[in-house]
Amino acid sequence: MALLDPVSMSSPANKPKAGEVSKPKDGEMRTQAVRIIATPQAQVVRHVHGVLLLSLFYLRFNVLVVDPVTAMSSAIPIIAAIQIAYAITCLPAAGSQTSKPAKKSRPGEKKKPGVEGVGPNIAVTIFIALVLSGSASLGLHVILVLFGAPFLTHVAHTLLCSTHLAILGFFPLFYSRGVSNTDWLEILSARAPFDEAFGGLVGACVGAWLGAVPIPLDWDREWQKWPVTILCGIYAGYLVGKLIGGTVAFGRRFG
Repeated sequence: MALLDPVSMSSPANKPKAGEVSKPKDGEMRTQAVRIIATPQAQVVRHVHGVLLLSLFYLRFNVLVVDPVTAMSSAIPIIAAIQIAYAITCLPAAGSQTSKPAKKSRPGEKKKPGVEGVGPNIAVTIFIALVLSGSASLGLHVILVLFGAPFLTHVAHTLLCSTHLAILGFFPLFYSRGVSNTDWLEILSARAPFDEAFGGLVGACVGAWLGAVPIPLDWDREWQKWPVTILCGIYAGYLVGKLIGGTVAFGRRFG
């Protein structure tokens, strides 16, 4: 009588053969939309955030038209501070969503030092996000040149414009998603689920593209010079995209 192998009998029919890599199911290992922190302070700040950015841009618009380099460079620290405050209050830091909750100690059990408060270091996360955003501005500078920005002239104008785009669009994403390959592969391929951070990036990029429309028009207006209309489109697009990504389009994928 033939002996039955209990290992082969217990193995499922769909188990991959030796040397065969199992393919992930549809929807598996895909990024998830980042939700705003569920606190009253976060709900207030997420709305005040847009008002602050819009008010600051409106108050500095005349200076931007007269001297774009001075206006953009002096506004960068303020915009960065606003983005940092928004990220700390409203967005979970990278790694906080996957960190394991601390185990409850048993009665009479001594708490181990260093166990409580395990999670991402906010200061380090902010620093890394700022460094990565600064690096991204260099890449955005090249992209703007490829899309028609002046190559040999207005270098400072283009670089500062790229820096504003990086702080607005990329900083919240680096803060909330870190450097996950899975997340950034979907973000850069426009297949990530919409949320406030990703919606803001998409809106800022679309706004920058639409902002280039008035530049070649023969209106002879002072505000048509590079890169005033581009920066207008970046801020307007960022605020609209952030609003849509956090509300009606939250969690949706368009790729």
